[in-house]
Amino acid sequence: MESSQIQRKLCVLHLLFFSYYLVQVIGLEEGYLKYMDPKQPLKVRINDLLGRMTLAEKLGQMSQIERAIAKPHVLKNFFIGSVLSGGGSVPSSRASVAVWVSMVNEMQKAALSTRLGIPILYGIDAVHGHNTVYNATIFPHNVGLGATRDPALVKRIGVATAIEVRATGIPYIFAPCLAVCRDPRWGRCYESYSEDPKLVQAMTAIISGLQGDIPVNSPKGVPFVGGWKHVAACAKHYVGDGGTYKGINGNNTVINFNGLLNVHMLPYLSAVNKGVSTVMVSFSSWNGVKMHANHYLITDFLKNKLNFKGFVISDWTGIDLITNPPSINYSYSVQTGIHAGIDMIMLPYEYKDFIKDLTYQVNNKIIPMSRIDDAVKRILRVKFTLGLFEKPFADLSFSYQVGNKEHRELAREAVRKSLVLLKNGKPGEMALLPLPKNADRILVAGSHAHNLGYQCGGWTITWQGKSGNTLTTGNTILDAIKSAVKPTTKVIYSKNPKTPFINKSKVSFAIIVVGEYPYAEVVGDNMNLTIPEPGLSTMKNVCNNIKCVVVIISGRPLVIEPYVHMIDALVAAWLPGTEGQGVTDVLFGDYGFSAKLSRTWFKSVDQLPMNTGDAHYEPLFPFGFGLTTEPSHSH
Repeated sequence: MESSQIQRKLCVLHLLFFSYYLVQVIGLEEGYLKYMDPKQPLKVRINDLLGRMTLAEKLGQMSQIERAIAKPHVLKNFFIGSVLSGGGSVPSSRASVAVWVSMVNEMQKAALSTRLGIPILYGIDAVHGHNTVYNATIFPHNVGLGATRDPALVKRIGVATAIEVRATGIPYIFAPCLAVCRDPRWGRCYESYSEDPKLVQAMTAIISGLQGDIPVNSPKGVPFVGGWKHVAACAKHYVGDGGTYKGINGNNTVINFNGLLNVHMLPYLSAVNKGVSTVMVSFSSWNGVKMHANHYLITDFLKNKLNFKGFVISDWTGIDLITNPPSINYSYSVQTGIHAGIDMIMLPYEYKDFIKDLTYQVNNKIIPMSRIDDAVKRILRVKFTLGLFEKPFADLSFSYQVGNKEHRELAREAVRKSLVLLKNGKPGEMALLPLPKNADRILVAGSHAHNLGYQCGGWTITWQGKSGNTLTTGNTILDAIKSAVKPTTKVIYSKNPKTPFINKSKVSFAIIVVGEYPYAEVVGDNMNLTIPEPGLSTMKNVCNNIKCVVVIISGRPLVIEPYVHMIDALVAAWLPGTEGQGVTDVLFGDYGFSAKLSRTWFKSVDQLPMNTGDAHYEPLFPFGFGLTTEPSHSH
């Protein structure tokens, strides 16, 4: 049987299944249900459904659990409202699009078999493309996109990411990260577009790509999703996550309210105005108060002053961390987090304890029912806006979109527009870049030259990222060099060549690709920011013997000042993702270098934190720095 016929049969079965539950479980034949009528105004649908819900059904909607424990009986018996894939949580290794769709639909069936048939909302981290899914397009991380200074490009990336996510049956993503990273020692700095709040604010254009353009004259703060090709987005991590002491993840951000508004809050104003569906609360504290416990910033400011009408979600076990040590008084954590204004709790495992504690607190008037109703209304508003009640099941109609040629070309464009040229030629010497494609022999060296995992960084297939060329599909920089040069050019690759080998190789020049090994939050916090070995040794060995271009693969500026003098050309490539040819597009002159630093490049870590506009500002390369070149070849 052809796949299209199978598809049609599946769709018919899903519709029959859904119709059965509308009649048998909800009792549609007994009366007209306004919440099931898409012609009814949104407010009417929300209030109609809310009015039919028991306390257990309401608290279930406020619970988000991990995919691994989201069994049908759990979803049904506890009326669970949302499921997520934690970092690297997949149905199976290298799972196909069909496997993802089938998994989400099975969960949806369980949710729809409950009394009221409220669909679940499945969420996943898609922070640089659909980064948990094998064969998806992996775009440059945000630190590189900030260097493009191109909000229109970032919006297009949002469009491509949304449809790849939807292809796998998922309607909700935990992105974009709107952190304004003020200290590169923070392990999430690569998730931040810039140290400059105005640049981060401009990059909220990605929300319009992910969710669709909010209609003109829409009321500010109301969530918007423009159809089946789009997803609900999540602005994170509210607020001040990029300003913690020494860049330590989840630490304390010490800044007055005016500073918080002008530095860290600015991107959220734009996100709310663009109709962002959800906001995720930060692990960090503001002046000693945990953000997950901050009633003023979540309820009074975000919900009441900014008029945000979507829902507020906790981070992973975020309420547990309200106490120190975590979970020492879980009831207190539940009470404090819900009272602060968090609507959905990313539990992700202890759903029984959460529901039990919150049930007790509502029944004993510790948490008022009005707070629960506010949370559930917000969650339902997003579900209705997404069209989940009309189309709860996914199909395979977008499966061809995952990792398609068009999206990979877009990622390649993003790579070449994100590369910052920091040096091009030693004093008194000719510029080295762009490189000739017809050289006799080229040496390619460095730990990162032929390693797709290193090139993509953290949040790629797994949470922390990993080494190797098998984790997903793409082009390494070495692959790209080989395809960029003339067939007559010999490309010699040696990960860490020693001096005798270099001298014997008789090459015209060397391309050295070194940098950080993959990491994500917590693990990535780094107080010294040096290029790890053997990167430095490779750089010294090669650059002291022949002309060299050093390409740094990193999520942030690293200590380079002691070595700049020996390097002929220096390129910050950030974490470019799967499309290595974007790097060679500019190295070999098909396109010119155009990107500008979205972060200050320090001389020494002793200067940190140091940001543009500071009184004592003595960087190695200032914010906004970037040399340009002209294309040397037609393309």
